[in-house]
Amino acid sequence: MARYGISRRGTLGVQVAELRRFARDLRAAPGVARHRLALDLWDSGVHEARIMAALLDDPALAAEAQVERWVRDLDSWDVCDQLCANLIRRTAFAWRKVREWAGREETFVKRAAFALATQLAVHDREAPDPAVLTVLAHVEREAGDGRNFVKKAVSWALRGVGKRSPGLRRRGAAVARRLMVRPEPAARWVGREAFRELEGEAVRRRLARQGRQPRTRPATAPSGRTR
Repeated sequence: MARYGISRRGTLGVQVAELRRFARDLRAAPGVARHRLALDLWDSGVHEARIMAALLDDPALAAEAQVERWVRDLDSWDVCDQLCANLIRRTAFAWRKVREWAGREETFVKRAAFALATQLAVHDREAPDPAVLTVLAHVEREAGDGRNFVKKAVSWALRGVGKRSPGLRRRGAAVARRLMVRPEPAARWVGREAFRELEGEAVRRRLARQGRQPRTRPATAPSGRTR
């Protein structure tokens, strides 16, 4: 786990696949019971317990203050991404958190903004393209952040938005072109990674087949096992 940049603090070594099996059994419990259990699991500080909390909590019962506290507690990219994918994206305030967190300085709070933006771009099919376009503004502003866990999430978000529809692919590719000539090495890296994928034939063909509102796959994770 340490080799892939996952925090070893409070870590038991239980695989996520096993946690998901536990979570499936526990989801039969009422939402209130799952919510209370999730709070206790998170407060334990155990790495895998926090992933389980994200898998179990009821988005309708997860308070904004709770989510803010949990995001401040993050110390590992895998817990960050699981929290965004399994809980926060399903809350009523998810898009607002993207806006609020994208400019924050804490590594994993900023990562959460872009991991969450990616999940919303893929899964929130009701959001209109103009709303999703705001993510590209955050990408351009923050692409120069050279921290590994941040820049890879920024790249992930840019590619996720660009793979949502033909129009967003063109807008995302234009952002990538601008990033490729920026002075910051991180911005150039984000631009090259995104441009290569968004201009590739595989993405173009898939969007052409699926039409203006495609059923996209989740954006590919940032290159390399360490996110």
